[in-house]
Amino acid sequence: REPSVELLRAIIGPTRWKTAAQLLTLLRGLGNELHAAGGYREPAIGNMVRRIMYAVRDEADRVQVPDNNNNNGASSAAEENSNNGDMEKIDELTEQVSSKLRLGGEGKELSLASMLWANPQHVTMKHTRQQSGDYSDRLRSDSFGSESGSGLNGNNCPSAGGDQHPIAPIYYPPNYYNKRDDLRQSVMEAIQEMMSEMEDLHKNINEQAIQHIHAGEIILTYALSKTVELFLKAAAAKKRNFQVIVCEGAPHFGGHAMAKSLAEAGIDTTVIHDAATFAIMARVNKVLLPAHAVLANGGLIAPSGSNMVALAAKQNSVPVVTLAGMFKLCPMYPHEGQDTLNDLISPSSVADYSLMGDPVLSEVEFVNPVHDYIPPQLIDLYVTNIGGFQPSYIYRLLAEYYHSDDWEAFE
Repeated sequence: REPSVELLRAIIGPTRWKTAAQLLTLLRGLGNELHAAGGYREPAIGNMVRRIMYAVRDEADRVQVPDNNNNNGASSAAEENSNNGDMEKIDELTEQVSSKLRLGGEGKELSLASMLWANPQHVTMKHTRQQSGDYSDRLRSDSFGSESGSGLNGNNCPSAGGDQHPIAPIYYPPNYYNKRDDLRQSVMEAIQEMMSEMEDLHKNINEQAIQHIHAGEIILTYALSKTVELFLKAAAAKKRNFQVIVCEGAPHFGGHAMAKSLAEAGIDTTVIHDAATFAIMARVNKVLLPAHAVLANGGLIAPSGSNMVALAAKQNSVPVVTLAGMFKLCPMYPHEGQDTLNDLISPSSVADYSLMGDPVLSEVEFVNPVHDYIPPQLIDLYVTNIGGFQPSYIYRLLAEYYHSDDWEAFE
């Protein structure tokens, strides 16, 4: 994930952008390109772009605090000129709003509803509405329609498909269009902080190992995960004696490499078939699962087969702990169930193609998913690089890492 941040920094740094609006437009375009190139299979890439966009919005929203110690006449005059300039901007914005309300030369009175729909930054629709029989519908179309004869919308964004289905322009608050000399430096510092966080990711997670793994416990994990592997090794380095049971993780059998690495570190490790998970779960004290993505509702996207482990743990009242960095937190809800952020790959690892000539197997449909969706009620705790959280608290973290306007930026 760190190379993704380095790529974004390399692109943002030399690019000649001057305002926050221009930078946000650039980041949105980069996010769409990465998503179309296959980034939908790795949601962490889009999450890093969203975090940078949040940092840009945070810097743009900061207001310079005036110096109250300087109360001479020059500062008062400057403040008066600034206030006059602000009033001129307000008057100009008011005139723009009023002009948008003049539909077909008909005089309309300003109302709360009409001003709300005329203010472009409140419009979140993806396409204009084509109905013209209702006054509010015409207001919505007028507030972000394309300029006549220019082929561009009100935000100088090209329209897709002519006038039939134009893309709604993206509007930002007025202060996002102000030129600030310190904005570039602030954004680059925010990106550097993100890179430092990524470098210390495993260290911060491993520091919590002794809080969750105790002497004499039997820990069950599934398949291969670098985060889980380092977490267990960190607990063993603290002189904690425990036993690890690793499910082999068919059909890719990543658990074999996982068990070998743990055994070389001096950890008592046992490999079992995936089918034996439920039988041995009664002896397990805790389950550690890796994460591909953490969804907004507290659900988990994990390697295929993890849902079976979580169900067995729930049946035996065994706590399930998931290890994940905050960059895996996705502002997405599992509306597609098991198909959320999932992909199907070739069944060659499940069944040999040479057997497809058999009349019985030829009628069998083989499904080989890459991931499983685990609902939040099967997860007891998320251990992240900033601490441990219950699944019910995950949605609160979204507001701290992503702006709500950027949640669906790349879908």
